[in-house]
Amino acid sequence: MARTTWPWAWLAGVALALVPMSVWAHADAHTGGGFVAGLLHPISGLDHVVAMVAVGLWGAVLGPPALWVLPVAFPMVMALGGLLGLLGNPIPGVEIGIAVSGLVMGLMVLFELRPPLWLAALIVSAFAVFHGHAHGAELPAGSNALLYSLAFVIATGLLHLLGILLGETRRWPGGRRFVQGAGGVVALVGLWFLEQALT
Repeated sequence: MARTTWPWAWLAGVALALVPMSVWAHADAHTGGGFVAGLLHPISGLDHVVAMVAVGLWGAVLGPPALWVLPVAFPMVMALGGLLGLLGNPIPGVEIGIAVSGLVMGLMVLFELRPPLWLAALIVSAFAVFHGHAHGAELPAGSNALLYSLAFVIATGLLHLLGILLGETRRWPGGRRFVQGAGGVVALVGLWFLEQALT
C-alpha cells in the first residue's frame, strides 16, 4: 500500500507548489461584510486551510475523545486569538506560527504521533491563537465584528469536519496510508509557508 500511496502524496505536493502565489496566502480583501467575509476568510488561503483540516485529521488518528476535543478546542481558542486581533493587540510571529502549525500537525498525522490528550489539545490551542489573530486582524472595514467572528468560527469547524471525514478513511483498506500521505502534504505546505515567512 505504501508504494502506491507515497508517489501520489508527493505528486500532490508538487502540484500545490505550482499553484499561483496569490492563491497560497490568505487574501486581505473580501467582498461583502460581516458574515460573508468571515466565512470566506478561513478558506481564502491554503496556509489556513491545511492547518485546520489537519486538526480533524489528527483527531481521527488519535480517535475518541480527541476526535472531538481537538476540533472543539481549536475554534474556542481561535475566537480568543480573533478578539486579540480585532482589538489590535499584537502577537509576534503570527505568520510563522501559522506556518509551523501546518508543519507540526502534518508531521503528527504523517507519523501517527499519539501524545496524551492534554498535550495534543495544548498544541492545537497554541496554534489556534495565531490563526485567530490573523482572522481578527484582517476584519474588513465596515464589517460587523460579531457576525464576522461567528462566521470564521463556523467555517473553521467545517474545515475540521472535512479533516475528520478524510481521517475516517483509515477504516478502509489503504485508508491509513492515504491519511499519512495527506499529513505529509500538509507538512510540506507548512514547510513551504515557513520558508516564505522567514524570508
